[in-house]
Amino acid sequence: MLRIGVFGVGHLGKFHLNNWKEINDVIIEGFFDPEDKNAIPVIEKYKIRRFENAEELMDNCDAVDIVAPTPFHFQLCEMALRKGKHVFVEKPLTNTMEEARELVKLAKESNLKFQVGHVERFNPAFLSLDKTALNPMFIEVHRLAQFNPRGTDVSVILDLMIHDIDIILNIVKSNVSYISANGVAVMSDTPDIANVRIEFDNGCVANLTSSRISLKKMRKMRLFQKDAYIGIDFLEKKTEVIKIDAPGDKNVFTFDIETNHGTKTIGISNPAIEEVNAIKMELETFKDAILNNKETPVTVIDGFRAMEVAHKILDKINNTQQ
Repeated sequence: MLRIGVFGVGHLGKFHLNNWKEINDVIIEGFFDPEDKNAIPVIEKYKIRRFENAEELMDNCDAVDIVAPTPFHFQLCEMALRKGKHVFVEKPLTNTMEEARELVKLAKESNLKFQVGHVERFNPAFLSLDKTALNPMFIEVHRLAQFNPRGTDVSVILDLMIHDIDIILNIVKSNVSYISANGVAVMSDTPDIANVRIEFDNGCVANLTSSRISLKKMRKMRLFQKDAYIGIDFLEKKTEVIKIDAPGDKNVFTFDIETNHGTKTIGISNPAIEEVNAIKMELETFKDAILNNKETPVTVIDGFRAMEVAHKILDKINNTQQ
């Protein structure tokens, strides 16, 4: 049985509590949140013990789930690792690159399980491509959200775009060679809308647009590769795969077109989408990694790499505005 301590029970923290309660082999030992407006409703609804300080809760659990605001990530992660506790921390990994490097060092030295909450890795639309070869040479991404004051403690890069940065780094598996970026602060003190171009050593190019001041929501990624197009709708949880010279398959709609190089067969398919609770799934993988001594699916290195690219983007934006 795994004893979990939850740190931060605001909007997202409550989702984590709901899911932990449904996961086998887990006991929620308690939670820590200094804000009464967050804590009191949780005590009343969940009947879970509220600890008065973070250190006391850590001393009473095996693993921590850190859903506190980003500025508190480093302090809580460092304390947990030094106390020998496994760590799940929401994205972004932490607030600064210096803090991120220290956490990577501590996590490596501790030999503890460390998972970063990049939840889109567990989106059913993305999971449906597990048997599809992904070798994109051009990627286009739009992640748009309506304005919400919650989350504006960090820029739109670290708030929204970092989801797509993590997915792209996971797919492309090549070093970043060049970044260009523009961003504008509209409703907060940090960029609320940004457009970014990332170039990789293998020739792949990714164009990303993220906004948290849009009138409508959108979370789409389009992958273009040799003889194929893959569209992923993270919001609607739909995936489309269009291939040239597609093999015959009863689940693929095909038709022929004439080209200068002869007849080509076009295949259009929509991979089956399983109903998946992404938050519950990522927490279950964290639990399984601890109990079965496996690597976490989104490691501290993954979190570090996504954060490193995000901060290079922020540096580019800051330089263009000077």
